[in-house]
Amino acid sequence: MFLWHYYLALPLLITIQIYKAQGCDEFTDLGLSHAIIGTSLKIRLLLYTRDNVTCGTLMSHTNLHAHPQFNLSRPTTFIIHGYRPTGSPPMWLQNITEMVLAREDVNIIVVDWNYGAANVNYFKAVENTHKAADNLTAFIKKMQEHGSSLSSIHMIGVSLGAHISGFVGANLNGSIGRITALDPAGPQFTGTSKEDRLDPTNAQFVDVLHTDMDALGFREPLGHIDFYANGGADQPGCPRTILSGTKYFKCDHQRSVFLYLDSVNQTCTHKAFPCSSYKEFLDGKCLNCDSFGSAGCPVFGWL
Repeated sequence: MFLWHYYLALPLLITIQIYKAQGCDEFTDLGLSHAIIGTSLKIRLLLYTRDNVTCGTLMSHTNLHAHPQFNLSRPTTFIIHGYRPTGSPPMWLQNITEMVLAREDVNIIVVDWNYGAANVNYFKAVENTHKAADNLTAFIKKMQEHGSSLSSIHMIGVSLGAHISGFVGANLNGSIGRITALDPAGPQFTGTSKEDRLDPTNAQFVDVLHTDMDALGFREPLGHIDFYANGGADQPGCPRTILSGTKYFKCDHQRSVFLYLDSVNQTCTHKAFPCSSYKEFLDGKCLNCDSFGSAGCPVFGWL
């Protein structure tokens, strides 16, 4: 992509064009040293569209006219990561941006709050969730001023990012179109009031996927519809002992993202069976979808 075109007329009527290539803006990559020292909150917004699928553009929070590829007549999807204890970028970011843009012509804004999420002290990262939400709320209000509809906004939040999405929605009186919460964080949110966590009133539609409710995730329903993959805990293929190292702590929690990617990429369909308990499902008592008529049982993911 080229930013500037300079034209120089020579006596021989030859036109010379000089191009200045635009660099790509990347997600903040912090080392473990940053997480140990602790980081202060800073929000960076990286824009991806079908014109720049793999090349992020760092957005101004106030001057939206500076980004001509940011077309507010299109829907906008925000992707919000969670806690980053080592400061590294989420491994799934490029996959989700590319897959979503392959499915739909939208603006994707990756919310990079690694400065604020990167901290070995989890409680400090939790403290930053409301502040991050206030920052995003101001940006979305600026979008409104330029003609964007709140109904066309979809927020996809992972872990702490799910609650940030909820706080943004609450700030906007539940008017945003959709929040998809991927294994919302449980620690420091379980048992709190709806003002301090994700809640169904935060958007017109809130769908939630639980994959690690017995450890890092949230156990209780938080949306209009809540999906509990494999009962919401102990995902197939994830290690069951601490001897497996860091994978033991994050595999179940991260599975929510990879299941969502499967749905976006149409790799497989995640059909869900409404049931009062996982035990009843395992006993074969919840396999009838007749009550849903021709629509069939609910399907999780990108719709």
